[in-house]
Amino acid sequence: MRKLTSTLITALLFTGSAAAYAHSANVMVGGQSMLPNKDIVDNAVNSADHTTLVAAVKAAGLVDTLKGKGPFTVFAPTNAAFAKLPAGTVDTLVKPENKTTLTKVLTYHVVPGKYDFMALSAAIRKQNGTAELTTASGGKLKFMMNGPHNITVADEKGQTANISTYDVYQSNGVINVLDTVLMPN
Repeated sequence: MRKLTSTLITALLFTGSAAAYAHSANVMVGGQSMLPNKDIVDNAVNSADHTTLVAAVKAAGLVDTLKGKGPFTVFAPTNAAFAKLPAGTVDTLVKPENKTTLTKVLTYHVVPGKYDFMALSAAIRKQNGTAELTTASGGKLKFMMNGPHNITVADEKGQTANISTYDVYQSNGVINVLDTVLMPN
């Protein structure tokens, strides 16, 4: 009995320590360490994989919002994701006359709250295989498991994206990196 109790206590201590370490560990994104004590914007500007997203956030005037208290979950498309859009789409979106459309597209990638892998997978299980979350733009994103540790995100038009990097913790939320730009209706 003592051996079983000792084993259980050791397992609980290890699990707690591992979870604390995983939450505080720096994740590499775009060749740079994402620091959990920095906010979403301060980390994103250091990622070589997110220069298009950062330029778009600046053009839309969303820097102050994403530096806010939060918590926010940002589903952050990479430069390669933006490159999959039809030619000229990004150049058109960042023009001042298209700021409203750009803002809608970007805020469609933001969900109020903190949704890391564990929270997303729990919501998927709770909602019988498909979780639906409301974005900051008022649109809906659907989340489905696609393997034991892979979540697929679907936009309102039925296009899907995979989360390629999970749980990039920030001082004001979490970033999950996407391989595709999602589009609202």
